[in-house]
Amino acid sequence: MDNFVITISRSYGSGGRRMGKLLAQQLGYEYYDREILRIASDESGINEELFSKADEQSGRLSLFRIARQVYNGEVIPPDSDDFISNENLFRYQAKIIRELATTQNCVIVGRCANYILRGRENVVNIYVTAPVVDCVRRVMEVDGLDLEEAEKKIRKIDKRRADYFKYFTGRNWQDAGLYDLCLNTGHMSDELCVNLVKAYINARYETSMK
Repeated sequence: MDNFVITISRSYGSGGRRMGKLLAQQLGYEYYDREILRIASDESGINEELFSKADEQSGRLSLFRIARQVYNGEVIPPDSDDFISNENLFRYQAKIIRELATTQNCVIVGRCANYILRGRENVVNIYVTAPVVDCVRRVMEVDGLDLEEAEKKIRKIDKRRADYFKYFTGRNWQDAGLYDLCLNTGHMSDELCVNLVKAYINARYETSMK
């Protein structure tokens, strides 16, 4: 295959983003997270701030309007009243993700990338989690919060991620069946997690070549 893509979904405080950056660095891959918002803004002409606001307020989406199909290759044209709707902002992000997956070796964090790229042979989907106590400890250290504040932030962000995923895919964000590899970082260093992912990729690639 010409290129390889790794998507990472993660619970807040699990260290998934940090691990994704290290993985991309060691593999020599491009790394994408919020960068996708900037690229989608450049391509669509829609202010990047609108993408950011939709991203931050995703937990307010009505779950009574669950998408039947996440993305079919179409974006809403500029002359439509729905051009800057949440749905079209998502479609532009999905368009960028599919283009990246076709042209680059890359690590993509979040953005429902695992679902958008489902069924592709060149994609490995990873879910990163950790025990609550470890997530709380990391959030307290990184964000400078006390115990109660850290717990509240974790609940809020994980709910927002779950709601966003449910809204645009109709699926459960934490469904293990959506991933090729699920990692619990509670007792593993970033380096060990990265080595496990690389070992999985090597094994899968060797199998595909037989």
